[in-house]
Amino acid sequence: MPQPPAMLIRDIVEVLRGETGFIYAARARELAKKGFKVVNFGVGQPDVPTPRHVVEEAKKALDAGFTGYTEVAGIPELRQSIAEYLNERYGSDVKPEEVIVTPGAKAALFLAFAAYVRPGDEVVIPDPSYYMYPEVTKFLGGKPVYAPLRWGGSEEGFGIDIKLVEGLISERTRAIVVNNPHNPTGTLFSPKEVEKVFEMAKERKIVVIVDEIYDNFIYEGELKSFISFPEWRDYVVYTNGFSKTFSMTGWRLGYLVVRREIASKLTRLAVNMWTCAPSFAQKAGVVALKGSWEPVKEMIELFRRRRDAMVEGLRKIRGIEVWKSKGAFYVYPKVKKLLEELNTDVESLAEQLLSEKHVAVLPGTVFSEGDMGKNFIRLSFALDEKLIAEGVNRIKSFVEERLSEKSG
Repeated sequence: MPQPPAMLIRDIVEVLRGETGFIYAARARELAKKGFKVVNFGVGQPDVPTPRHVVEEAKKALDAGFTGYTEVAGIPELRQSIAEYLNERYGSDVKPEEVIVTPGAKAALFLAFAAYVRPGDEVVIPDPSYYMYPEVTKFLGGKPVYAPLRWGGSEEGFGIDIKLVEGLISERTRAIVVNNPHNPTGTLFSPKEVEKVFEMAKERKIVVIVDEIYDNFIYEGELKSFISFPEWRDYVVYTNGFSKTFSMTGWRLGYLVVRREIASKLTRLAVNMWTCAPSFAQKAGVVALKGSWEPVKEMIELFRRRRDAMVEGLRKIRGIEVWKSKGAFYVYPKVKKLLEELNTDVESLAEQLLSEKHVAVLPGTVFSEGDMGKNFIRLSFALDEKLIAEGVNRIKSFVEERLSEKSG
């Protein structure tokens, strides 16, 4: 019997991966409902509240009845504020009309990929990476080409292998994606690496799709933003948002920056997808950028301490190599030796930690299908320091128990 028409969706929709990290989050919630104390290192959002003055501004907007549609590209004062923020921080020259406000940074990224990736195009994507980049590329008929990051061990950490990337660029290459600071590794790519990627884009005439959503989560080093290059308009499509910096994940507020001629065309695409970003959230976004940054600074210092505590604890566990991340709020330990000693794989390790010790970590396969996934796990330190200590101790206990069983 033939299937009903509503079942006949496009093949590409069938094969798209979702955010598999949410699967672990859902299982962690189920365990918590059953009364277990779960330590969730899988969470990808700050645990601190949205700054009070930002919340109050949203309330003001709601009370004033500012709840209708806005301009597709965003209210003028928010576009102005975003341009001023980028120009002041990175020495750029962004104009308000080059900013499109979106319902979250994911929407900005989708807009960027949809604008440039054609069927048959290749997109060079760091490996590991945020799952969305390759999935949207495939949805649009493009081909992800993975560029494994260089792993220099627990002292050097991760970096871009420039020669490898150069070798992957072909006549079909349309774009390269750079997420800096980087999810899942916590890497802050050096100014030199950023400059080399930009020069490569200029030389090979390709677009750089930039995701700097973690741009304020920097613990060591300096962020060289792609929006700071004088020629950014010719090569860069820039995305960012409010979710991480201002702990506004549920507010759905992001933005894309691109040269004026393209921005006007992408606004037409945006209106066909979402009309506009939430009105009252936009008002709050203005105050987030123009108001006090003290809550943000305090959060970054808090996360720095948490990172240090997590790294210190993980380094005491046999079989785990951990590099002290410089940005975002993740560490990405290499667990290859541990997996070999336990004779298991990374997904089984994550499953066992959750079911037996009630600790949620994400296997690297969420972010990579190659060695950069199967030999690593990701842990977020966006949770209380006492919970971090408890979770790391549970992992240590698990490892010691399993190794003792094997040796016994």
